[in-house]
Amino acid sequence: MSPADERPLKARATWRLAAVMAAAVAALAMLAMGLQYRLVETRLMQAQRALLTADLDGFAALYDQRRIIAVREAIALRAASGADEMLLLMDRQGGVLAGTLPGWPEGLARQGGGFTIDPAQEIIRDGHRWLAVARELPGGFPLLLGRSLQPVDDTLADLRRGMLGLLLAVLLAAGGTGWLAARWVMARIGRVNALADRVAGGDLSARLPGPRAPDEFGLLETHVHAMLDRIENLNRATHHLSDTIAHELRTPLNRMVQRLARLEGQEEEVGALKAEMRQAIRMFDALLDISRAEADQGGGGLVPVDLSSVAAEVWELYEPLAEDKGLLPRAEVASGLQVLGDRTLIAQVVANLLDNAIKYCGPGDSLALTVATEGGRHVLRLADSGPGLPAGLREEAFDRFTRADRDRARGIKGHGLGLALVRAIAARHGARLILPQTARGLTVELAFPVLAEGGV
Repeated sequence: MSPADERPLKARATWRLAAVMAAAVAALAMLAMGLQYRLVETRLMQAQRALLTADLDGFAALYDQRRIIAVREAIALRAASGADEMLLLMDRQGGVLAGTLPGWPEGLARQGGGFTIDPAQEIIRDGHRWLAVARELPGGFPLLLGRSLQPVDDTLADLRRGMLGLLLAVLLAAGGTGWLAARWVMARIGRVNALADRVAGGDLSARLPGPRAPDEFGLLETHVHAMLDRIENLNRATHHLSDTIAHELRTPLNRMVQRLARLEGQEEEVGALKAEMRQAIRMFDALLDISRAEADQGGGGLVPVDLSSVAAEVWELYEPLAEDKGLLPRAEVASGLQVLGDRTLIAQVVANLLDNAIKYCGPGDSLALTVATEGGRHVLRLADSGPGLPAGLREEAFDRFTRADRDRARGIKGHGLGLALVRAIAARHGARLILPQTARGLTVELAFPVLAEGGV
């Protein structure tokens, strides 16, 4: 995955982590503010109940002294003072004796007698809430006392606005802090991902620069380095063994071929043995080529190469072979596409792909070579309409010695190293090797990095 492909993923992960952290902080803040809101609301309601209880206690004391007359005089005095209160005392016939109301509110039931606070009722009057006590005093005198809850509602409204502003501030602070923390975490993860990309590109010697922090990320980097050291050692040992075998067996096989050339008689048997030995020698040569390409991977030695010119030259050599086999070849090669590479290796890649396609395709199949600039890279694409890869072989197609059973059954000669060499050379040039899904045949793409003008 290229850095351009990674940036959206990093951004999404960073935003998600920042959003989770901001949401967690905001949820805790909302919970704390909700609890605080309920506490304030409860305390304000308790204060209103306490004031209403004090009023009832005062009227109860007056009633004990002079009964209804004293209560009436006190209510009349309070009503005359213009206090924002709900006060009403009525006679047995429903006439108003004193108070701030013209009559008993419709639908309000009298609950019990005396001057107790419980039960108290919340009622709506003139668009405001009131905490009221409706009683029927001895002798059938209705009494209504109420305290406006508007101060409570105003205070709670101010508190809600303040909490909303505080919540927005908390969200901004939490989001900013979460973003910074997420950026720090993603930067640490990005170091490991960058290393993984280099290793996936074939650079097993890649390591993270700088000292490792004494934390979990540092421990992860240490483990990754230890794992890469182990893989590199095993890979080096494997390559050394295969190179040694190839070198040691190639020489005696050449000697055998030379001795067979001096034998007389049984020419047919000698020719068959020579062909088998040459096939084995070509296999060892291919193994050595793969090892050299993998050993040079990520190193220097690459120079500006005209990819268009190399592809066109190799195509001219193989086009007659394709026509002789009855294929329908065509090429579309854009001119002047420069890449940083090894001309011989690039030519070998194109030759291997063409040789492989011609080998497996039959008369009437199409064979198309395309070289063009796509998606910021120079893409070399070879597409055929042949039998393609068998099901389940796409993942292993570029591994060494991979051959389909049907090819052996059809007697198609090969050692399964051609595509493995293509992969090794592609990695040597930093090119992406892609097998697009096709309805028929096989398509192989090599996407080379574009060489900037004047660059080396």
